[in-house]
Amino acid sequence: MSHDEKFKSGDEHLVYMANQIATFFTSQPEAERAAGVADHINKFWEPRMRGRLFEIIEMGGDGLSPLVLQASETINRPRAA
Repeated sequence: MSHDEKFKSGDEHLVYMANQIATFFTSQPEAERAAGVADHINKFWEPRMRGRLFEIIEMGGDGLSPLVLQASETINRPRAA
């Protein structure tokens, strides 16, 4: 982790992580990319992280890659508390 990454806000770090996942899946066949991103986030992100991701998307999704936005259609929304 670089010095700059240590000091990113929580939202910036979440966007960074989502985009890193998307970057990895760009090496997969195009038809599998969005599903791969969604599957990874569904398996490994806790509900609070997924909930905040959806809040970021609802505020315009600034900084999120198009692949993350596409994948959001099949990312599991956490249940309301």
